[in-house]
Amino acid sequence: MTGTQLAPSELRDPAPERPQPAAAGQLRSLSRAMLRSFFRDKTSLFFTFLFPLMFLVVFGLVFRSDGASTTSLGVVGNGPVISALPDEVVDAVTYDSAEAAVAAVEAGDLPGALVEQGGEVTLYFAASDQVQAGTVQQIVSSVVNGANLAATGRPPAIAFTTEQVESDQFTPIQFLAPGILSWGVATSAAFGAALTLVAWRKRQVLRRLRLSPAPVWTIVGARVGVSLLVALMQAALFLGVALLPAFGLDLAGQWWLALPVLLCGTCSFLAVGLLVGAVAKTEESASAIANFVVLPMAFLSGTFFDLSAAPAWMQAASKALPLGWMNDGITDVLVRGEGLGAVWLPCLVLLGFAVVVGAAATRLFRWESD
Repeated sequence: MTGTQLAPSELRDPAPERPQPAAAGQLRSLSRAMLRSFFRDKTSLFFTFLFPLMFLVVFGLVFRSDGASTTSLGVVGNGPVISALPDEVVDAVTYDSAEAAVAAVEAGDLPGALVEQGGEVTLYFAASDQVQAGTVQQIVSSVVNGANLAATGRPPAIAFTTEQVESDQFTPIQFLAPGILSWGVATSAAFGAALTLVAWRKRQVLRRLRLSPAPVWTIVGARVGVSLLVALMQAALFLGVALLPAFGLDLAGQWWLALPVLLCGTCSFLAVGLLVGAVAKTEESASAIANFVVLPMAFLSGTFFDLSAAPAWMQAASKALPLGWMNDGITDVLVRGEGLGAVWLPCLVLLGFAVVVGAAATRLFRWESD
């Protein structure tokens, strides 16, 4: 009995089922989808890239100065003290009478008024503004001491000189830019993660992702990778604008060491956003909670002003907040020119914060709405 001969191809094993995409391919696909979603959202683009630049423009142009700022001071009369007021520090406003000068101080038009008559000098100041009051008192006290010393005809027993430790190119923008950059990146990471998580849960995107063959780590990895990429783009755009002559930012030699601090800070605030998104049920509540967490940090961490003259409790709070470490680390290497030694501790603290908050977010995470 002769049978039909089988072709060699028919003897082979049946064709295997089409394999599922590898995890790396799933990670790339999720990352591309998240990036496309991000760039299609005009509101996200505005608050991520343009909103920090608005603060840079406002603060950078307001505080940009080619010389020392002057303090306005009302003056009445004429004598050695008023004549010795330094023009580079004091903007003297002349009044005909002491009553008119004092009235200007009481109205808040001037921080102080100096009246010199018959060898007697009186300074009137408004205690409501302690900073300005202290400034005018120090200026007048210094001038009076110098006039008294000159009247004795003797050389000073102790010579006093001042010298700036930083370069003469250091302007307010040098210290404003790192803080605003840190705050912009932190805000974008926290709000982006929180609002995305809540929106995906409401639209059941998280449920579909959970039922898909994509491992959970690829979803998390895509979110982290997109956040880090956006942070780098933010930094590039922000520094590119800050380096323009209109603002005059001057980068230190090892400025690139700020990148690890920037990325570690992004991870910290991404964890904050995930925690907010885990507990919030609506996008409105997520936005409110994120604002409640991030906005106070901006003021307690010295984003918009120097903390060296702040109360001790505020300086201590800055060391307990991730934005404070992010500000200090980026400032140290971006404008102060410090090296690797100034980077490792902020990075370690920021990563530790990210791990702790990320663990809390994992415990509270929900794939579906209640």
